[in-house]
Amino acid sequence: MTSTLKVPAARRSQFDRRQQSESELLRAAAELIVERGMAAATFENIGARAGYSRGLVTQRFGSKQGLIEALIARLQARLQHLLTDRQLESANGLEAILGFVDIYLRNLAEDGEMRAYFMMMSGAVAEISDLRGPFAAAHKDVEIRLETLFLRGQAEGVIRPGFNADSAALMVGALLLGLSTQKLVDPDLDLDPIRETSLETLRSSFAA
Repeated sequence: MTSTLKVPAARRSQFDRRQQSESELLRAAAELIVERGMAAATFENIGARAGYSRGLVTQRFGSKQGLIEALIARLQARLQHLLTDRQLESANGLEAILGFVDIYLRNLAEDGEMRAYFMMMSGAVAEISDLRGPFAAAHKDVEIRLETLFLRGQAEGVIRPGFNADSAALMVGALLLGLSTQKLVDPDLDLDPIRETSLETLRSSFAA
């Protein structure tokens, strides 16, 4: 007679447990913001939604700004993962810009946490809050990324010379910001035709 020995499940490391709890807390915060607004995203409510204590939320993020910075970092990492999968680094400058816009707008249509991000940003701007800083830094990162791609495309000869790369980057960033805000105002907005029109317009405007 044979017996089957059960192998005990490997214990997760403290790092893994921390990563999981932080992810669940950020997801809970985003859900509360989307459902009930920024005021509902108290540390007590976030902990209760995620199944943790208020004390753990405070330990993980420290303050409302810490929470916002963590959510921004989470969304940036997710977007970077999508960009890496698309292999935009191997594309020319113009195709990389169009790929960035395409991925951003597809993610905007599908990602509920992106909506929470823009709800937080709108509140910070409206209240002239010190919390505007993390959003300004995140948008500056996008501007620099796009400017670098414009300069690369011009050097490669695939983007028309003669215009300011930083201004072009700001214009594309403003397009994405405007559509993000419009999606916030009108959650039922169908972004697919707008995304296609945006890509066609940008290609015809910048292609050499």
